[in-house]
Amino acid sequence: MSVSRPTEDSCELDLVYVTERIIAVSFPSTANEENFRVNLREVAQMLKSKHGGNYLLFNLSERRPDITKLHAKVLEFGWPDLHTPALEKICSVCKAMDTWLNADPHNVVVLHNKGNRGRIGVVIAAYMHYSNISASADQALDRFAMKRFYEDKIVPIGQPSQRRYVHYFSGLLSGSIKMNNKPLFLHHVIMHGIPNFESKGGCRPFLRIYQAMQPVYTSGIYNVQGDSQTSICITIEPGLLLKGDILLKCYHKKFRSPARDVIFRVQFHTCTIHDLGVVFGKEDLDEAFKGMEHLENGPSVSVDYNTADPLIRWDSYDNFNGHREDGVDGRWDPGPDSLDRTALPTGP
Repeated sequence: MSVSRPTEDSCELDLVYVTERIIAVSFPSTANEENFRVNLREVAQMLKSKHGGNYLLFNLSERRPDITKLHAKVLEFGWPDLHTPALEKICSVCKAMDTWLNADPHNVVVLHNKGNRGRIGVVIAAYMHYSNISASADQALDRFAMKRFYEDKIVPIGQPSQRRYVHYFSGLLSGSIKMNNKPLFLHHVIMHGIPNFESKGGCRPFLRIYQAMQPVYTSGIYNVQGDSQTSICITIEPGLLLKGDILLKCYHKKFRSPARDVIFRVQFHTCTIHDLGVVFGKEDLDEAFKGMEHLENGPSVSVDYNTADPLIRWDSYDNFNGHREDGVDGRWDPGPDSLDRTALPTGP
């Protein structure tokens, strides 16, 4: 069953019974706050009338007091929109879902999300693989329904890192991916092909690296003037010790304004890496740009190591669960990162 209802100010509620006992409730990030709260109350009334007290709500977005006021049984598993959660969080969500569903045959799970539906897709796909562990004939149709929901409604809008983490989770469960418990040392990050972000061509990229969503490294600002086919090599010496969930986020620092654009993001987990080098193609990068062929920094590349600049130091994730007002762009962070803008490359 799927209910999609447009209301004023483009607030569209999407309520889907993925299976008879797993319900996905999603709102767009641009939903008007007043209409969002009205829709949320209507959803709560519908769930109560249909399922009584037998539903448990999993909030996959940022914490909101209005959700807990409507329903006491809320588990907070939120993470930033368009990103993927930590592998440990994926496992925790699946365990909590399985425990609740097995406690009573009338129990149902409600997955709530405000923003891109990729967050719901990660949980649905992960639980589909998780339920395969105790596969039984009566669950076969549910797994088929989850697979169809994921492929039809999530894959077209999902991010590469989200699909990567679903693959990690599935592989670790099945044993097809062997776990590496050793930390890694990152020495070089090579970016092949820098897009044109300035009106006269070129780009001013810099890299931020997060471990468990905490910033652990900020590169200098690489100035590539008028040459969209240049590649850059960021050398980190001594090597950066990394273990667990890692996020690499590359920005372009605007030349004539105090703002920055996101060039790409990529998330991975060190436990899945067994080689000395890791390669991510364009199709593997969130907010991806087109790749080129060159390897070395040429004379057109200069580096500004003034990483004390507040624009460079601003963190995208430190206020994720703090109090916020929804902005027009629907971002989760009310802080300085409201200057982040996702820009498309203008170069080849």
